[in-house]
Amino acid sequence: MIEGGCHCGAIRYALSAPPQQSMICHCKTCRRVSGAPVVAWLTVDPDALAITKGAPAHHSSSANVDRQFCNQCGTQLTYARTDDDSYIDVTTASLDDPDAFPPSHHSWLSHDIACIKFGDGLPAFQKSRGDG
Repeated sequence: MIEGGCHCGAIRYALSAPPQQSMICHCKTCRRVSGAPVVAWLTVDPDALAITKGAPAHHSSSANVDRQFCNQCGTQLTYARTDDDSYIDVTTASLDDPDAFPPSHHSWLSHDIACIKFGDGLPAFQKSRGDG
């Protein structure tokens, strides 16, 4: 079982299956909702995610996007497309062991902050990996 939760402990979750992928997002929306230059995400089957403690709050950050977060400490937990229920993204840093699933690529470099440079050698995409 893969477990994680928010900073204050009000929300806990478990993943019953390993992620399908892990990535670092540089998009403007992820930056703004997190207050960080990038956000790392794990993509999982929605049926693999179970909230085991508490009830996350929801925020529609853009069209067809629902984000879950802790309404007590503000920790961002998930990203889901309301028009595609085949996956849900979970913030890598909210895992109890965020090193367990290193990222495979960077997405949305077209929104990147110019002063932030990564030298990890991972593939980088101007939009999402699916957009090429």
